Amino acid sequence: MRTGWRSLSVTSRIGIGIVLILCAVAIFAPWLAPYDPGERVTRPFAAPSAAHLLGADDVGHDLLSILVYGARPSLLVGFIAAVAATLIGMAVGITAGYLRGVTDTVLMRIVDVVLSLPVVPLTLVIGVLAGPGIVTQIFVISIALWAPVARELRAQVLSVRERDHIQALRAMGARHSYVLVRHIVAAVGVLVVPQLVLAVKNAVLLEASLAFLGLGDITSMSWGMMLSVANGRSAFLTDAWLWWVVPPGVLIGLTVLGFALAGGAVERTAGGVTRRIVRPGKPGRPAPATTDPEGGADDALLRVEGLTVRYGEGETTGGGCTEVDLVIPRGQVLGLVGESGSGKSTVAAAIVGLMPAAARVVSGRIRLDGVDLLDLGHRERRALLGARIGLVPQEAQSALNPVHRIGDQIREAVLVHTDMTRDRAQERARELLRMVGLPADRYRAFPHELSGGQRQRVVIAIALANSPDLLVADEPTSGLDILVQQEILDLLDELRTRLRLTVLIVTHDLPVVAQTADRAAVMRASRVVEQGDTDTVLADPQHPYTRDLMGAMPDMSAFEKVR
Repeated sequence: MRTGWRSLSVTSRIGIGIVLILCAVAIFAPWLAPYDPGERVTRPFAAPSAAHLLGADDVGHDLLSILVYGARPSLLVGFIAAVAATLIGMAVGITAGYLRGVTDTVLMRIVDVVLSLPVVPLTLVIGVLAGPGIVTQIFVISIALWAPVARELRAQVLSVRERDHIQALRAMGARHSYVLVRHIVAAVGVLVVPQLVLAVKNAVLLEASLAFLGLGDITSMSWGMMLSVANGRSAFLTDAWLWWVVPPGVLIGLTVLGFALAGGAVERTAGGVTRRIVRPGKPGRPAPATTDPEGGADDALLRVEGLTVRYGEGETTGGGCTEVDLVIPRGQVLGLVGESGSGKSTVAAAIVGLMPAAARVVSGRIRLDGVDLLDLGHRERRALLGARIGLVPQEAQSALNPVHRIGDQIREAVLVHTDMTRDRAQERARELLRMVGLPADRYRAFPHELSGGQRQRVVIAIALANSPDLLVADEPTSGLDILVQQEILDLLDELRTRLRLTVLIVTHDLPVVAQTADRAAVMRASRVVEQGDTDTVLADPQHPYTRDLMGAMPDMSAFEKVR
């Protein structure tokens, strides 16, 4: 704490000091005030003196005592209203940003309407209809302040929900409520604190304005109510305004300044936190752009039939994939290969059910064990993710939450789909670590403490946590050096054999397909141009593009002869 305090700027220290002093005044008001604020202790309009440092009002109440006690309602209304506004804004912003679609559109249009309305007239209209009082003030201020919080948090949630570790969690079939509470709220929650501090500043200022305009509670003399009473009782016609009006006005300004400076310090601190924060061959015949007859209906675990996916709407529609047909027999590995932008990742995302917001399925079917995944509701589709369909994402570093230990992330993959106790799930997580070749004592390691290959093993362990039937591996060796790539491929081959997995490997690397896949499918310009048994496709390619890919592979035979 001492180090953090020293790292703050002078203005931030001043702001925090002001806030702490004002809060202390409000808490200890009975001991600091020299008199009871409701008791007549001197003559009306008495001038300041040693006994009454700020003089008296028109009744004879000690103004210093009223001023000290005034900190309580002013700060209380400010804090409660700010908390209420922040909670409302947080609920709306997180819901809109995470669910998107129609929900986002409706909620953000409401936010736009609230932001377009002038604050003071809006609060006056609502206040007059509701009647004066502290409850009215809290309600009115909350209504006026929640919209900016909602807009700020929505933007943050839109960013967080697209991060790979959130997508990986959704690929495990986690419920929306679990993702929101465990990961989204935890990620953006640190941004709520500066929003709250700055909302208190606005709430205190609004409370003073409403009280001055007659919407306060006369029985709880806040600083704004002091100004209202002074104005209504002719304080400006005498010298009394100097000690009746100026002190509460100065304290209101000081409070706003203190919370503004403190909020800036908290916002910078929060910003710093969020930044720190396998294969035997099988003969077959190639069938360009068509389903391979080797994959019979009874033998196929996954069938993709005529799948067409597009991005955007209207004239901006493009990309995706077109009329894709794929078959993966049980227990076999299909390598989907193609250049960047060919549509292979779109096919994988459609199978898993984690397409980007702009993508939409135009036509086709994706049948897993005869069930069309595109006909399932959201709840049924989610139940398959992580249970029957496992995903190994492209970037292991991004797919792992950097602030959670790897063991906990594997454990939550188990808990999402099972009724295991947390202790049993922890044992299962350690078993999975050993299964992918990592020592169980790495359970408590953070992702940044592992090498790239070790992180890749962790995401494989997460994908296999619930013994899925189908494993979708999207560029599983991308960004790894050649030796680590070989280790990962050997691991996938071993797991595929041991667990009898059916695997779809998406890659642009033909040697990966040659080593791991029983069957190969080649994509170009969003279409499958050739597919069939891997040995046949690579040894005797029928499509010119496949021949070009084969021709681009380096010939190592000369080196082998030298060796």
